[in-house]
Amino acid sequence: MEIDQRNLFREVRRAQQRLAGIANPTPVMTSRTLSRLAAADVFLKCENFQRVGAFKFRGAYNAVSLLSQEEKDRGVLTFSSGNHAQAIALAGALLGVKTTIVMPDDAPETKRAATEAYGARVIGYDPRTQRRESIAQALQAETGATLIPPYDHLDVIAGQGTAALELIAETRGLDALLVPCGGGGLLSGSAIAVKASAPACRVIGVEPKLADDATRSFRTGRLHSVHNPPTIADGTRTPSLGSITFPLVRHFVDDMLTVSEEEIIAAVRFLFYRTKLVVEPSGALGVAVLLKKDRPRLQGNVGVIISGGNIDGATMRMILKS
Repeated sequence: MEIDQRNLFREVRRAQQRLAGIANPTPVMTSRTLSRLAAADVFLKCENFQRVGAFKFRGAYNAVSLLSQEEKDRGVLTFSSGNHAQAIALAGALLGVKTTIVMPDDAPETKRAATEAYGARVIGYDPRTQRRESIAQALQAETGATLIPPYDHLDVIAGQGTAALELIAETRGLDALLVPCGGGGLLSGSAIAVKASAPACRVIGVEPKLADDATRSFRTGRLHSVHNPPTIADGTRTPSLGSITFPLVRHFVDDMLTVSEEEIIAAVRFLFYRTKLVVEPSGALGVAVLLKKDRPRLQGNVGVIISGGNIDGATMRMILKS
């Protein structure tokens, strides 16, 4: 893949213009306690206050809005464990486009219910025995719908990058940015935005140890995968980086870190009790790094993208009791 940094950043800027007045300009919050524990000035970009409760709306709306009228008439198809599903469903509702979502049977019930409430048709599958990509390909051949995947799509990546762009504009200069990583769409978009507008800022991706495919891919230069990883951070259960996000992560990202399940749970609990924020496990990965006992030395101004807040009641009760 040929990487044209100037053109990629131009697309992030254009996505920001398309999203103006449609996506929520989410707040940046601080916590003296978190900054003290992290030994840095921490700024939380709260995408849990985005439409559908996650950053995914940015990329989904940007991608759907760019379709031709003929493509919109045929409908849109995607596969997702929940947040991208909701985002595509809402984007379709806003733009008058029919949407079909292939969703795993073990996806959080709150995410499935919200997706259906936005008007999408949801098709379930067993992730232990079926591949979502195969199901989506068969549906695409049958219906002629346009497939907009959760992360491996340049228009989706450009939309996701607008969150970091907002954060940079709202802070007084970042020295590091911690970004959750599943398939790498948010991480790629954030890194593109940061390296063009604040090149001295280090961009660090974070994923669960149980789903460390991106970290291993980043370090070795060879694409690794983890099938259906058993992590509580359901938004990171993607098998691998994509053919687009892999080279972008390798080119623009400075480092990758992993956190344990216990550290993820502790971060969700901390955010709930100390900052009064409801954050899903995938969204708390950056904070989990800052609360680690063996955390890396991050000084100055540290941004953290809180990627979403869609957590079901049973999971939150388990976390708060543990």
